Amino acid sequence: MDFETNGEHQLIRDAIGKLCANFPDDYWAACDREHRFPWDFYDAMAADGWIGIAIPEKYGGSGRGITEASIVLEEVCASGAAMNGASSVHLSIFGMHPVVRHGSEEMKQRYLPRVAKGDLHISFGVTEPDAGTDTTSITTAARRDGDHYIVRGRKVWTTKALDAERVLLLVRTQPLDAVEKRTEGMTLLLAELQRPEVSISAIEKVGRNAIATCEVVYDDLPVPVTDRVGEEGMGFRYLLDGLNAERILVAAESLGIGRAALRRAVDYANDRVVFNRPIGMNQGVSFPLGEARMRLDAAELMIRKASWLMDRGEPCGAEANMAKWLAADACFQAADQAVQTHGGFGYAKEFHVERYWREARLQRLAPISQEMVLNYVTEHVLGLPRSY
Repeated sequence: MDFETNGEHQLIRDAIGKLCANFPDDYWAACDREHRFPWDFYDAMAADGWIGIAIPEKYGGSGRGITEASIVLEEVCASGAAMNGASSVHLSIFGMHPVVRHGSEEMKQRYLPRVAKGDLHISFGVTEPDAGTDTTSITTAARRDGDHYIVRGRKVWTTKALDAERVLLLVRTQPLDAVEKRTEGMTLLLAELQRPEVSISAIEKVGRNAIATCEVVYDDLPVPVTDRVGEEGMGFRYLLDGLNAERILVAAESLGIGRAALRRAVDYANDRVVFNRPIGMNQGVSFPLGEARMRLDAAELMIRKASWLMDRGEPCGAEANMAKWLAADACFQAADQAVQTHGGFGYAKEFHVERYWREARLQRLAPISQEMVLNYVTEHVLGLPRSY
């Protein structure tokens, strides 16, 4: 294996670091407090071409791989932007992967250049209140009516729905009881969101409040057949194409949050003097921070392995899931220890570690819980019986 620093990757890190320096922690704290989308940051990322990093050059992007995209999102989070920053661009960077892989040429030409420029915001509509992680149990349905589908149903946890123009929407075009396999009969549509047939309500939540996460109700929304991704009934398979990429990118974001939290904790441990000496001299403070660094570095190795495999077209389901689990775990431990290192001040908003902690907690839940990753590993890696 080659651990030499890649020159292009270092240039990416330097460029993202320079851009993010214009958006300090106080900016992100204000966006979070005011539930305000970080438009200035988003526009700066779009102007410098970062949003299109993983979109093919033919459609206005940079044509880079998941490795490069993961570095971008890691550095965004590590700057202190955390998930408020990453989530503003995350779906634009990777969310159109099913369209890149399976969309018609006309669809690609119409939408991908706009996404790459930052002009078209996309949401992801998969999860439903009564289905949760059991995606095959979704009930949002689309019936064919001439050259349109008519969509009726309800989704939850649709990130950016208030600001997005379109949503990659997973629907049932055949009911569950009419298919041989549960994964059949689902179709992926690139539907309009800001229409009278669509009701969007923000869900109040603990953190990442600059980015709205919403419940969305579709009441006979018409969607042209030309906005269908690939073939009817193949939506679940198309969705799976993007899941490993998403896990790798979320893992990289977790790594960045953990690094931001650790940086602040180390600075505070060096500067804070109690009993006439820096608190970092106390092993009860320093040892957990050393452990946090080791956990983060170990998680990074799995992230790099997973993205390396994906960019070469190799199977990487195990590595992508492991990277997500390890990075989310290391991220939360680092953020929690950063709060502990600050003592009572860790609970104060002015030191920002409480914001990192709130967003680090999310990483252990989404886009897949730690328990579901363990289900995958025990079944598909260890060969144990399926437990659900």
